[in-house]
Amino acid sequence: MLKDCDWSSSRNYKTGSENEPLQFYLDALCNSKTFDLLLGYFSSTAINLLSLGFANFLYAGGKMRMVINNILSENDKDAIHKGQNKNITVRNFNLEDILSIKNSLDSYGKHFFECLAWLISHEKIQIKIIKPKNGKGISHYKSGIFGDGNNSVGFKASCNFTAFGLLENLEELDCYLTWENGRSNKWILSQREYFEQIFDEKADFVEYLKVTDVMIAIKSEFGDKTLDELLLNEKELLGIKNLIPNNENLQVSLEKANILIEEYENQESKPKFPFPQGAREYQKIAYLNWVENDRKGLFAMATGTGKTLTALNCILEDYKLNDFYKFIVLVPTTALAKQWLEEAKEKFNYQSTILCCSENNNWKSELTNLGKNILFGRDINYAVISTYATFKGVKFQAMLKDYFNDDYLKITLIADEAHNFGAQGFLKVIPNFLNKRIGLSATPERQFDENGNKLLADFFSCSEGKYTFEYNMKTAIDNGILCKYYYYPITVNLEDDEQEEYLKISKELMKYFNFETGKYRESDYVNSLLMKRKNIIHKAKNKLNALISIINKIGKENFKNAFIYVPEGIEFDNTENEFTPHEFENETSKIIDNYLLEIYNNFQIKMAKFTGETDNREQILIQFKEGNLDALLAMKCLDEGVDIPQTKYAIFCSSTGNPRQYIQRRGRVLRTHKDKEFAIIYDLIVKPVFSQTNTDEALTKMEKNIFLSELRRLVNFAVLSENKDQSLKNLEALCYNLDIDIYALANNELNNYK
Repeated sequence: MLKDCDWSSSRNYKTGSENEPLQFYLDALCNSKTFDLLLGYFSSTAINLLSLGFANFLYAGGKMRMVINNILSENDKDAIHKGQNKNITVRNFNLEDILSIKNSLDSYGKHFFECLAWLISHEKIQIKIIKPKNGKGISHYKSGIFGDGNNSVGFKASCNFTAFGLLENLEELDCYLTWENGRSNKWILSQREYFEQIFDEKADFVEYLKVTDVMIAIKSEFGDKTLDELLLNEKELLGIKNLIPNNENLQVSLEKANILIEEYENQESKPKFPFPQGAREYQKIAYLNWVENDRKGLFAMATGTGKTLTALNCILEDYKLNDFYKFIVLVPTTALAKQWLEEAKEKFNYQSTILCCSENNNWKSELTNLGKNILFGRDINYAVISTYATFKGVKFQAMLKDYFNDDYLKITLIADEAHNFGAQGFLKVIPNFLNKRIGLSATPERQFDENGNKLLADFFSCSEGKYTFEYNMKTAIDNGILCKYYYYPITVNLEDDEQEEYLKISKELMKYFNFETGKYRESDYVNSLLMKRKNIIHKAKNKLNALISIINKIGKENFKNAFIYVPEGIEFDNTENEFTPHEFENETSKIIDNYLLEIYNNFQIKMAKFTGETDNREQILIQFKEGNLDALLAMKCLDEGVDIPQTKYAIFCSSTGNPRQYIQRRGRVLRTHKDKEFAIIYDLIVKPVFSQTNTDEALTKMEKNIFLSELRRLVNFAVLSENKDQSLKNLEALCYNLDIDIYALANNELNNYK
């Protein structure tokens, strides 16, 4: 902070004295957040000369504003022009990497000017170019104000803000400190008002110029030796930098600047929350609830509310207490594993991360090396991210037992999409020896699996249906974490042949249906019939016609940023295998290809299919994010681990009563984005077969049970939508014929959010 600096006791800095002007700038830059300069001549050589100070200033979030005259070097003019026009190509320049800043500013070649342009384009340096409104003179100011948010230091100097002016000339500088006396305060206040008047372009005595209008300081044109300082080349600048005085006070300032950089470097190696504002309030509450529950917990959080950030923040808060982090993350798919790796390593800065799945052929050797370090007693930090399928494998389990035993009490287990944890194939490898546990899911319950639900609740130390932390979709929408949406359920009729086949299967299933329990008798034959009937609904031919009508209604020119979920085929369990089964992919491809062809024939829009066997999925997602694709067609691959907040439209052609699927899918499209005010969801539902069943009470009852499964999704979507009343009214007639009170269901659904 500015108040902590050792300012010259006389508040004066002179060339050749114990307090050099260079020392003043260095101390001020290392302790400021703002720097306003009212100048005559400016050269970026000054920034290069003061690279240590500017590195600290910029890394701490500093912003610089300059008013300069209209005489520049060609290189500076070009950099300012590129920066103001956002025409930048700089690489390897990162304001979160202190060494990157220092090294970039310490050179004076092409990269330096690219970085200068970048800083201008990102408004870290703002420049206004002026000259007198009347007369032939130039701006010749040499004053400025540094600020740290609380205090300010102003100065008035004889030297130009150039390397030449700071080192070659005999110059002096007087400074003023706000905390010192009334005169200093008045000077700084007056100077600030004067600067703001000029910078805000309200000064009637000033003419404001575009950078293209500036005069280039060419010797032959001006014939003025004083302008040589603007035309230094890299070699000449190096010579001037070698003239830095061997002054005791200046050496102390340089040492302090280097120490500050080392401190920043040390901070960079530590984990940190990825956003400067820190964790959201509800994420802090999740951590406190988890700690209170003996560091065990199941977090039920709506898709899009930051489950990953919430869990990694729990690790971060514990790291602050214990000065170490050791955690294992389990996920269902490789796509989700790679997403977790990016969040943990790139955003939170957790190092020594190991990706354990088919995407990393070296995971076994990497995990072995880590394990041997633990065996040798080295207390190291690490993050292991694995798919459920890899984790339950013999090799991973053996290494976990052989190498990690000494760390069991320190390791935190994070189970993403925690409903997978209760799967039958996972029961034998549940890591009860890891005491710190976080389960994450938008829908923790396992459908039709009481044993699995009990196992989840017991393992994560919570009661069924009551979670350690809950952040539901209504709360997220109300708080602006997720965007608002409009919901349009669309009724689709079966074709005659589909209806006939559907009824035939239903009548056969009647023989195996227990009306008291509402369940079918368990047998392979019954399961086969159920699958056949389900596929008739899933693949109803009129769904494609309805989809064409929806796109037509939206309009080809407006149909962008869209997800289309096509009818599904065979389901599979990610805990058993991280790869999608071949027969599923074959069926998926046929259905998606058909939809793709029909949509293209009708609208010629830019689309791509997105399936488990799509090789270039990452490239497709990039194209979609950048607006080069209008729509993605998928089945389940967009359910988990895909974050594209631009998505505005979602069309569900697949009929699913599985809460996990439809809640995940809705969450995909409700993520907020600066260019999206709200989302729009279309949901296709196959109309129950009333005309043939209403004379048969048993069939009607069975049809009602089937429809109720789908209706749960429709009501769940409708009650949180912006057009709730109209959505429910659209479903009213369907429900009336089956004696279902849609509004009673809606009220019950809303009660879940109280």
